[in-house]
Amino acid sequence: MAEATRMEKYTGPYAAQQERYYRLFGGAKARKKDLMAAPRNPAEIPAALVRSAEVLAGGWGHALPVKRGETMRIVNTHGTPGVSVLVYNAADPSERFNAGDTMKVQWSARITRGAGLFSDMGRVLASITDDTYGHHDALSGGSTPGSNAERYGDASLRSTFGNFVLLAAKHGLDKRDIPPCITFFAPVGVDGEGRLGWQGEGPKSGDYVDLRAELDILVFVSNAPHPYAPGPYAPKDIELLVWKSPPPAPDDLCRTASEEAIRGFENNARYLAARGEE
Repeated sequence: MAEATRMEKYTGPYAAQQERYYRLFGGAKARKKDLMAAPRNPAEIPAALVRSAEVLAGGWGHALPVKRGETMRIVNTHGTPGVSVLVYNAADPSERFNAGDTMKVQWSARITRGAGLFSDMGRVLASITDDTYGHHDALSGGSTPGSNAERYGDASLRSTFGNFVLLAAKHGLDKRDIPPCITFFAPVGVDGEGRLGWQGEGPKSGDYVDLRAELDILVFVSNAPHPYAPGPYAPKDIELLVWKSPPPAPDDLCRTASEEAIRGFENNARYLAARGEE
């Protein structure tokens, strides 16, 4: 439906709100072409920029602090079907990734390059500055002992929820502090019956996602297969690189992706100024 038609149709008491809704929605869709044309990060990160490089074994979890201005690259070395992530504000872990707000304010359940990972405080914890796969899941959550029992017949297999519980305990948190996660490299979609499921091919060996920290953050990573992943339980090693990425340009693809993104970074700026960290 054309914008002019929408404006003619919505003439009641909520016409202004409806017009704004469709304007923001249309702007977000139009911006996707610009995002895809934006410069990419280097495929090979120069060694001088790499602060840490670690291998995370299949099935296990790990926590990494990432400073504002650094980027964490998740390299899916062997094409494992799903790597789950939670992001916390390192200064105040009560502020953490909010899957619902992240999808809602960016008009898409398919979170990929150019998107921000929002907290429920309206701030951007991290931005996806590069992504060679492009299909990730913020709807289903990660695996649990129950999903492993149903999928593989063995509840004792390591799960994302179990990994996150252990990581939380090591950082003064507990299971109440584990919100719904985002799982990268998981092509989950909705079928004609409204059911979530694995759709399309999984990641290729070497696919990666770059997460640039917009605040000082603590990242939980679980290298356990997505609950809808096909095949046997066979997670492989992944690599986690933390590198010093260049400062964002004025027209940075993540910071200018939408009006909502701009407001999120304005909220970040106010928060950092209040903390004396401009």
